[in-house]
Amino acid sequence: MTFGEKVTIARKQKKLTQTELADATGTSRDIIGKYERDESKPSIEIAARIAEVLDSSLDFLIRDINREDALAEKIKQLSPINREYVMAVIEAFEAKEKLQGKR
Repeated sequence: MTFGEKVTIARKQKKLTQTELADATGTSRDIIGKYERDESKPSIEIAARIAEVLDSSLDFLIRDINREDALAEKIKQLSPINREYVMAVIEAFEAKEKLQGKR
């Protein structure tokens, strides 16, 4: 996933518009749009502000990480109760695979 794709997903998860993200980071909606379309790259300072506003890590936004790492980041952003639900589902699948002899 690219920086722009990650920003877009995180912004939508936070239910922010491009304008709201721009206002919170001291940029413009047009610039945020360019970042999200990967037409432009932000300075490290702006990228750090974007990460802060989106309650994400700068590392997550800029690193080329695998899907499992991205999933872990999404789970981390859930409310505590929803994280518990996700863990319960994972544990149920683990138990199912164990019973089926797949583990």
